[in-house]
Amino acid sequence: MRYAINILLLALIGFSGYLLYTSILDPIAFQAEKEKRKTAVAKNLSEIRTLQEIYRTIKGGFAGSYEELVNVISKDSIPFESIIGDEDDPTNLDKIQRSTTYSSALDSVTAMGIKLEGLDIIPYTDGKRFEFFMDTIEYQSTKVNVIEVGTTWKEFMGPFADPKYKKFDNRYDPNAAFKFGDRSTPSLNGSWQ
Repeated sequence: MRYAINILLLALIGFSGYLLYTSILDPIAFQAEKEKRKTAVAKNLSEIRTLQEIYRTIKGGFAGSYEELVNVISKDSIPFESIIGDEDDPTNLDKIQRSTTYSSALDSVTAMGIKLEGLDIIPYTDGKRFEFFMDTIEYQSTKVNVIEVGTTWKEFMGPFADPKYKKFDNRYDPNAAFKFGDRSTPSLNGSWQ
């Protein structure tokens, strides 16, 4: 009988040790996985934002889809304006010379290390794509172009998309947007910044 009680106590101690170990390991695993996934998704969104800024330089607005964005970047050129003279000097306004040169947008993007293929696919998903929103709104009595590109945390957090993980990070909300831009203001800020 005493032998059975000792074995039972040993099993309880082992089980308690396992529970203690997992209670310490779970938050560490969650934070590490969250950071890894966040970094990968933010990298893609940052590169899409760079492409959108190049697109805006070429076309004057934002692309409403990734296909349109890639099409323009692949085929068009970026204008670069050179100004010789001082525009702030009113006596030399007639001496100012302007010239515009063009550079392949695709060459510029490639030189930055951005690969167009698959950039619109959300990392750690089975091929899900970022949602693109583009519109022209009135902001402070002026018509402005706005863009929002992103997803939600739950799309790329996999098994950690459950709200129960909020106990490890009180700011974590799997339903929160992970994006850059804003539908109601002319901003290109990222929610991860």
